[in-house]
Amino acid sequence: MPPAKRSSPPSKRSYDPARVRQALIGQVEAVTASAHELTAEQRALPSGLPGWDVHHLLVHIALQIDAVPRCLAGPESKARTPELDLPRWVLSTPKAADDLDRETRAEAERTADGAARIDEAVAQLEPVLESAVRGDLIVPHGFGAMRMLDFTVTRLVELVVHSDDLARATGVTANLDRLALAATVRLLTDTLAVKAPGASVEVRVPPFAVVQCVEGPRHTRGTPPNVVETDPLTWVRLAAGRLAWTDAREAGAVSASGERADLDAQLPLLG
Repeated sequence: MPPAKRSSPPSKRSYDPARVRQALIGQVEAVTASAHELTAEQRALPSGLPGWDVHHLLVHIALQIDAVPRCLAGPESKARTPELDLPRWVLSTPKAADDLDRETRAEAERTADGAARIDEAVAQLEPVLESAVRGDLIVPHGFGAMRMLDFTVTRLVELVVHSDDLARATGVTANLDRLALAATVRLLTDTLAVKAPGASVEVRVPPFAVVQCVEGPRHTRGTPPNVVETDPLTWVRLAAGRLAWTDAREAGAVSASGERADLDAQLPLLG
């Protein structure tokens, strides 16, 4: 496995607009294709998310895609500088969970075909792809004004997480765009470093990210005494609350060495 790239500090993370645009297109195409593979029986299966079947999940995915053109259609923010960065967005998501659940349930009742609803969302997205990755545009958000480019990165996180949800619920192949997965992993590792600042534990998610976190003695040379390492998809599932830390350890999906290498209290990150 190639060595992971050491992450820059969370406050300095930047996302290239061209790569974000490519990642958005790639993941939208992948999840759309998966949605159209589903049978009526698969759409009625439990999604793995509380109270939602796969139909609800498809509608929710459509709403995440829809969010980009809806955001661009609204007024520009009165704020001249961003008030919300990406790690803080992740940590704020539990506050919006109930509202998103109500929105999804209401939309699911109005929608007969979840895959067709995704098609509608994609049709609305395509004309605004260039505006979706503007770094100079500040847009309103419930948690604080943010850059439009950053908001689009949040859609990558939503689409990667829910594409995996769809695959686990139905057995369809989870085609995760590499750029979208990389952006998601990096944002979620950066968020961990914000939630648990420090340098006593090194978290490695090769080949995409390495961060240091958790208060305690700082390590400067050689092999760190406290190391957590896992693969990208396992990390996404841990950070999104789809997989418990103890279950991942017992399954051998995470290696953790050192007395401080226990992230159970820090996870999940995403609501």
